[in-house]
Order: sequence, then structure tokens, then C-alpha cells
Amino acid sequence: MTLIKSISGIRGTIGGKPGEGLSPLDVVKFTASYATWAKEKSGKAAITVVVGRDARISGEMVSSLVVATLSGMGCAVVNIGLATTPTTEIAVTEEKADGGIILTASHNPKQWNALKLLNASGEFLNAEEGARILEIAEAEDFSFAEVDDLGAITEKDYTDFHVQHVLNLDLVDVEAIKKANFSVAIDAVNSVGGIAMPALFKALDIKKVVEINCEATGHFAHTPEPIPENLLETAEIIKNSGVDVGFVVDPDVDRLVIINEDGRMFNEEYTLVAVADYILGQTPGNTVSNLSSSRALRDVTEKHGYTYSAAAVGEVNVVAKIRETNAIIGGEGNGGIIYPTSHSGRDALVGAALFLTHLAKSGLKCSELRKTYPDYFISKNKIELTPDIDVDGILVKIKELYSNEQVTDIDGVKIDFADSWVHLRKSNTEPIIRIYAEAKTMEAAAQLATSIIDKIKSII
Repeated sequence: MTLIKSISGIRGTIGGKPGEGLSPLDVVKFTASYATWAKEKSGKAAITVVVGRDARISGEMVSSLVVATLSGMGCAVVNIGLATTPTTEIAVTEEKADGGIILTASHNPKQWNALKLLNASGEFLNAEEGARILEIAEAEDFSFAEVDDLGAITEKDYTDFHVQHVLNLDLVDVEAIKKANFSVAIDAVNSVGGIAMPALFKALDIKKVVEINCEATGHFAHTPEPIPENLLETAEIIKNSGVDVGFVVDPDVDRLVIINEDGRMFNEEYTLVAVADYILGQTPGNTVSNLSSSRALRDVTEKHGYTYSAAAVGEVNVVAKIRETNAIIGGEGNGGIIYPTSHSGRDALVGAALFLTHLAKSGLKCSELRKTYPDYFISKNKIELTPDIDVDGILVKIKELYSNEQVTDIDGVKIDFADSWVHLRKSNTEPIIRIYAEAKTMEAAAQLATSIIDKIKSII
């Protein structure tokens, strides 16, 4: 069993003894700790918290515990039930709530679940806020409400609101999408995307929607992380369906992967690149992605005459950099689109609507649009470590070895070469160093990664 307590939330496998997995006792303890922090943050004794969940098998059980615990802490609860992560984020601000809890383990397999914690802006907590919640949990420094002060529980559905919110965005051209008469496919990996994405396509008046794994049962038809090796069958279905474009989302619908009409991968790194290209063609502004994302975004940004900035890995860091640089679009190379005009969180619904608008206005096939962007290839690797290895010391030595190159050290060490880069960072959850390398060919990226791995092994 596994229980991971971090500043970004609590996640673990269902079952086991308290403290070893995500047991009911752990769910209650960390929910109560979050409620205590939210009261401190708001300065109010009575607060409102939004709760939404993905469709995984344990969701109803965990949701019942979370909602009851919040009520027991004297919090008013708006339970929006089955909802995407971005839907829950939007609901927090619409309800003028003091925070939110999303019950999802994102792309993790079915045995996992998690409590992802939001502030009053519907955004993930920063490091200091997350650390405070862990401190409260460690000391069990929380107190439940007396019977007359239990919080009221209200149930609402926010999917339609979210869909309309997307349609109302100025750069989502509903008429252009209708005129293009698109047919689409969607693989929702048996979670809440099977509810939200078809609703979006229906609202966009798309007549032919091929639904793949859209029954929100929580029994994932394939490994839920939307990466190419998990989507071979999906790609074949799309190729044989005669659709113009295929979309794939993860279980909580904050990542969007695109598959061309010919069944080839658009490449998850290029979801953000394509959407940013469209946005920058309509609105002046800068862009942001994390350090491990493709250089293609920088190339496209500079083509439009604007500035690209890199953030440390993690959505909260990307959002902070977006604000710092007044960026108009940002996100992560895993298919995460953050469009601040909508809200400051990754959102596959926003991404799909903007991409369809771009595709409609381009007049190109999906595969043809992909060819308009520079080709880069990322090799993703890792080195497993023993507890006695000084990871920070290794990263310092690598930084010194490449001091003549452009080096960024805000999150591990990233070395930028003329036509390639390599990023080394230690995992927060595993005893490993991740080594991502990007180049103009996969062979060159793999060779770069191997050379860095050899240098690390020589240091160890």
C-alpha cells in the first residue's frame, strides 16, 4: 500500500492500515486538516467548500467521507458530484467558496485516489499552504463542530455551466466550428470526460461524435495516462472511424491529447503549441510552459514576436510564472492548457474548443496542421537511486560540467544547447532522478540523455 503526503495534496492506494494507504481514517484526518487551514486562511468560523470527483471506483466512498467530514467541521459543502478537475475549479469561484477538494488521482491506475486541494481562487495551493496542512494533520490539531453548527450540504451539477463558460470565450468561434462540419472522436478512459466532452461537442453542434470508453464506470479500459503507448487501440479506432480529429483525456480531464485523422499522434507536447499559435495570432502576449516541455512553444512564440518563459515543473509554478510575465497562454507539455482568460488551471474542454477553432480557421486537415510546427522529440529517462546518494551534489556537479552552456537551476538543472536540451530533476515521490532530453530527432535525444546518464554514473 502507498500513501504520499505532499504539499500538493494527499494521494494513495485504497485499502490497508491507516498511514499505509489512503484509508478512511486518513481521508477524514486530512480533510479535517484542510478545513482547519481554510478557516485560518479566510479568517471565518463558517466557510464553504466545493467537492467534485472523477469516476474512479473508490470515488463515491471517498466523497462520502470528505463531504461528511467537512460538514462535521462546520463547513457548508457544495457537492458537485461527478465533475472534471477544471469544472470543480470553476465552481469554487462561481460559488464564491473558500476552497475546494477534487477527488482524483489524475492519470494513476484505478487503485489510486487523492485529495487535491484548492484555495478560494480555485487554484492549487502553494508550498507554504500545503506545508501548513501537513503540519495540522501531523499534530491532529483540528476540532469538530457541535451538533447545532454542522455544515449544510448542497448538491449541484456544474457540467453545463462549464460547457457554456467555454462557449462564451471570445476566441472560441462556435460558428466557425459549425461551418467546418467536423466529425470527432473522444476517448474518455471511462471517467468524467465521458460526461463533459460529449456535452461540449453537442453544444458546438458537432453532428458525428465517436465515443470511445465514455461510460463513466471507473473501470479504465486502458492505462489511463494519455501517452502514445497506451493509445494504440484508440488510434486505430480513430483511423478507421473517418473522423477529422480524435481527442483523448485523462480521468480528471485536465490533459488533452490529439490524434490526427490518419491515426497518427499529433503529440501531446504539441497540444499547447497549436493552441498557443492560434491565441498568439489573435491576441498579443507572452507564453509559459514548464522546463520539461518542448522548445516548440518557444519557437512559435518568437515567430509571433513575443516572449517565452519557463517555469519550474508543477501547475502552481506555471500559473505563478504566467502572472509574473503577463502571459496570455501557458501550460505543460503533457497536454495541459492553461488559458487565464478562462481560469488559471489546466482544462481539456477549453483546449479542445480552442483547437477546433484553430483547425476550422486554418482550413487544414489535422495532420497537415501538425506539419506546420517544428519537429522536436523528447526522450524520457530515469536513474534509480539508493538512499545514501547525494542527489543535490550530483546536480551541482553536472551544472559545473556544463557551465559554458545556458543553465537554468530553478528546478533541478536544465542545460540548453543550440538545437537541444536536457533537464535533470529529482522526483518528489520516488528515489530517482528524471532525465528528459529533447532534440531534432529521437536518436539525438536518446544519445544526449545517455551521455548525461553516463556522466551521472561516473559521479556516483
